[in-house]
Amino acid sequence: MTEKRPPAVVLLSGGLDSATCMAIAREQDFAIHALSFRYGQRHEYELDRAVALAKHFDAVSHRIVEINLSQFGGSALTDQSIVVPKADSVEQIGNEIPVTYVPARNTVFLSLALAFAETIGSVDLFIGVNSLDYSGYPDCRPEYIAAFQTMANLATQSGTSGRKLTIHTPLINLTKGEIIQTGLRLGVDYSMTLSCYDPGPGGKPCGHCDACLLRQKGFNENHLQDPAG
Repeated sequence: MTEKRPPAVVLLSGGLDSATCMAIAREQDFAIHALSFRYGQRHEYELDRAVALAKHFDAVSHRIVEINLSQFGGSALTDQSIVVPKADSVEQIGNEIPVTYVPARNTVFLSLALAFAETIGSVDLFIGVNSLDYSGYPDCRPEYIAAFQTMANLATQSGTSGRKLTIHTPLINLTKGEIIQTGLRLGVDYSMTLSCYDPGPGGKPCGHCDACLLRQKGFNENHLQDPAG
């Protein structure tokens, strides 16, 4: 008799990083419960990719949670009046926190993932944050994840009863090139993913936002053409 796989909640945006993170969770033999968010993002095309990816990786369940962060604005991703920054190379990406930062987004997402995890008896959350090739978001850093994990174990029934929650961040110390290498080894079809912050009709990547440039850097490091175009 085979042992039942432990359930894990995997945050799935539909982008390159979250797809790779989900592939890692599957390799580690978790039963995947994918969680995506429709939060008022201008790049909502990514959710179509999330649906396809959840099916591709045989997720036990996939939920798309509705939360409208565009009510607050404050980010180029949730406020159509703020222009998404564009550049011609990764070297032109600034060092300051960009206007594509969505205030407290990962805190909101992880809090909801934590609530969901408790309802399915899971103590494992996967999130594809990265602290090397990223746009400088404060909620992608290792110290943030460690602090949230401590809080989660203080704030939940499972945590206070001895079933400690773990937030898995398998990509946090990888370059974008290393993330792509990992995903290819695990069978990720990157043509299914969308990373662009400001896609055109049909989800066509703009090619010049931070996310597009960092993605292209990763494929260049592997001497590969991006299959998503």
